[in-house]
Amino acid sequence: MAAYYTQPAAANYHTPPAHSVRPRGYRICDQCGAAESPSVSRFRLCGGCMTTQYCSPNCQKVHWPSHKAICQHTANQVSAVRAPAAAYGGENVAKSLRKFTSAHAALLGWAGFQALQLKRIPANVRQNALLVELAPTAHPESHRRFSIAATHVVPRTYICDPLVIADIQRREERCRHNGGIGTAVIIIQCGGISQVMPVEVDPPAKISWDSREDWAHVLHHFVETGRTDFQPISTTSRGVYYG
Repeated sequence: MAAYYTQPAAANYHTPPAHSVRPRGYRICDQCGAAESPSVSRFRLCGGCMTTQYCSPNCQKVHWPSHKAICQHTANQVSAVRAPAAAYGGENVAKSLRKFTSAHAALLGWAGFQALQLKRIPANVRQNALLVELAPTAHPESHRRFSIAATHVVPRTYICDPLVIADIQRREERCRHNGGIGTAVIIIQCGGISQVMPVEVDPPAKISWDSREDWAHVLHHFVETGRTDFQPISTTSRGVYYG
């Protein structure tokens, strides 16, 4: 039987989209661990891999020696795979996936948290991952060049790339050192091309969201309508979730 909810999963589910508003508080600096907030200048993405984020140019410079291998590996993947220009506006699939993932980071992180049932079963963070299969569209906006084809919970062994595995492990060690439960893994895939999105997760006692079984419906709603302003409802006052 489908679960019944008295309120939608997102605070702005029924409001008009606000594409100019970029949510804060779901990014952390990959070097110093600072969380993005209105009082902190907007974070920047690494120009090579377009996934790692930093609060300042100095943090990006300090982190480069440890980030270089995975960054160059990711950038090489972007260069190696080309897609038809008509379908992707002249960009390749890998680059489009990275732009899509960045635009929907808050939504994808929340969906991964819900799909893996981390509120109820924190140990799932070490065993499973959320796989989001995408289908290409011809939309000119980068965050709308894909639609959701299917979602699956898969074993973490689905990821085989040693460099990606090592990067996830590094994030897990940092997260647990800071009191978190580990790194939730979301895999965004279109055909044979994929983007891995690691999300460091706080202990369940600090998570302010309720568990939701309608996460797949919510994911479809925001992606298909082109909305990048997902704001999950917090039902307790304890803690904050950062991805």
